[in-house]
Amino acid sequence: MNLNQVTIPSTDVERATKFYQTLGLQLIVNALPRYVRFELPDGEATFSIHHVDKMGQGEGVVVYFEEENLNEYVKQLREKGITFDELPEDRSWGWREARLTDLDGNKLILFWGGKNRKNPPWRI
Repeated sequence: MNLNQVTIPSTDVERATKFYQTLGLQLIVNALPRYVRFELPDGEATFSIHHVDKMGQGEGVVVYFEEENLNEYVKQLREKGITFDELPEDRSWGWREARLTDLDGNKLILFWGGKNRKNPPWRI
């Protein structure tokens, strides 16, 4: 089995599209105003956004995007006007993470996990 794509909700897909293009995702399917899909710079999985009239309640989905040069990437995004909730920080589970929220309130974590991404010391 392979992960094909993750789809998140948005009340304004066009606005969300611009945000994710600023993050560096490449638009490959444009069915505005209802749906878009992106390729990421690395890997085979895709990322899509679909229109909803109202965002759900509660925590919702958290999407992780991995970037080896995390500090530089965050610096570049901040220069483009992207606001972060938390700047890059080393976490106790061995990942370095920066946290932000997209324009619809979806939570995003940009991280570098290195060898700990799939093989933390506590892996079964």
